[in-house]
Amino acid sequence: MPEWLKALPNFNLLDIFSLTSIIDIAIVAFVLYRLMLLIKGTRAVQLLKGLAVLVVATAVSSLLHLYTLQWLLKQAMTALVVALPIVFQPELRRALEKIGGGRFLSPQFGNAGEIDLDRLVGEIVRAAGIMSRERIGALIVLERSTGLEEYIDTGVKVGGLISAELLVNIFIPRTPLHDGAVIVRGDRIMAAACVLPLTQGHSLEKTLGTRHRAGVGITEESDAVTVIVSEQTGIISLAVEGVLARELDEKTLADRLLGALMPKKQGNAVAALWQRR
Repeated sequence: MPEWLKALPNFNLLDIFSLTSIIDIAIVAFVLYRLMLLIKGTRAVQLLKGLAVLVVATAVSSLLHLYTLQWLLKQAMTALVVALPIVFQPELRRALEKIGGGRFLSPQFGNAGEIDLDRLVGEIVRAAGIMSRERIGALIVLERSTGLEEYIDTGVKVGGLISAELLVNIFIPRTPLHDGAVIVRGDRIMAAACVLPLTQGHSLEKTLGTRHRAGVGITEESDAVTVIVSEQTGIISLAVEGVLARELDEKTLADRLLGALMPKKQGNAVAALWQRR
């Protein structure tokens, strides 16, 4: 046996990784996994990405001896420690509710797999056309990369495959789910009768009511796309990034929805379409 190997101290792996240590690590890993599932589908994902960028930038500025930038980033990190409980208030509330309701350990299943975008847009456009002709008010929110779980929790869970008939039935007046928004994730209607934040902007026409203000408001809070049908006039509108385009026909609505929902690498060719609103 080499002399250097004999000189190494004798140790037992069991002394380092005892049974209690393994249990401890397993519990922490499981809790972190459940927390990741909890924030999945919420705005917290984007906020955590921004926080990760700040941490990396701080480390890089330290390595490159960029002292002024490093000082500014450290001050920002200190402020974030105070701001995080406020920023993550909806997620913290949901976590405590699930822990208190015993749902923290229950399995969660996401919407995996590719969706048929043409079918999705076709069903929404067909429903919007029917409701426009029948003067049925509607508010349909299409989730993109920013999760809307906190707003889904305010409504009644549906989980059904999207179809024009189902959308029209939900929004028929004086039915239990007609008042509020429908939130769509992938090709599924996640919930109906959801409560959305109202826009704080003053650029909307005074004649537009709560439905339109909520439709614009959710696009200011997230990257969602909203289809709105006016109950009074039957006018179809589309809200993207806080901008409301009104008086759309079914073909124009379909083109703009496809341009907004398709992946960015494919959407550059139609990006100018929205600008010619």
